[in-house]
Amino acid sequence: MLDSSSGAASGRPALGWENVEGAILPQPSRRVRGTLGGVTDLAPLARAAASLLTRLRQTVGVSESSAGGLISAALLAIPGASVYFQGAGVIYTQNARRALLGVADESVKGIRSSTEAYALVGARAIREKLGTTWGLAETGATGPTGNRYGDAAGHACIAVAGPVERVITVETGSADREANMWAFTRAALDLLTACLEESAKPH
Repeated sequence: MLDSSSGAASGRPALGWENVEGAILPQPSRRVRGTLGGVTDLAPLARAAASLLTRLRQTVGVSESSAGGLISAALLAIPGASVYFQGAGVIYTQNARRALLGVADESVKGIRSSTEAYALVGARAIREKLGTTWGLAETGATGPTGNRYGDAAGHACIAVAGPVERVITVETGSADREANMWAFTRAALDLLTACLEESAKPH
C-alpha cells in the first residue's frame, strides 16, 4: 500500500504527498519512485490492433470482467487512442451487466458467465451500446481458485462481434491471478487483431 506520510515514521521514502489540515495535497516538485515488479508493458499488447483500427478507421468498445480493465488500458496506452476507442466497462457482476451493458436477465436465460455464449452476448451488447464497429468481451476466472460453475482458475472465454465474429476459450492451467489477467488480456487483443486482419482482406 502506498504510504502518504513523510516516510519518517514508516521508514519508507516519501512519495511526494503532504498532509495539510486533513487534506492530502500533491507536491509537484517531487517524483514517486519505486519498483513495479512483474508489471508488463501495456502498449505492445495492443499495438497491432490499434494500428489496424486506425488504418481502417474503425472503432471498438470493450466489455471485460476478469481482466479487470487491462484490455482497455492496453488499447488506451497507444497515443491517439481516441480515434478508435469509444469506451468500456468492467462487467464484474450481474448488476453491472444489467446497468452498464443494458442486458436484462431474460436475455441471458440459460446462459451462464464464463462461457463462449456469454462472452458473445457481452461483445454484441457493448458494440450496440456504443455504436462501434467492433465489440470485444472477456469473461473468466482468474484465480487462485476456480469459479462457482466448476471452471478452473485460468479459464476465460473471449468474443469479438463485428464484421467478423469469433469466440475462443483460454485455459492457462495457472492459479496465478495476476498472470491470468495478463494472459486473458493478451489473448483478447490477439483475437481482435486476427478479426481485424480477416475483415481487411479483399473478398
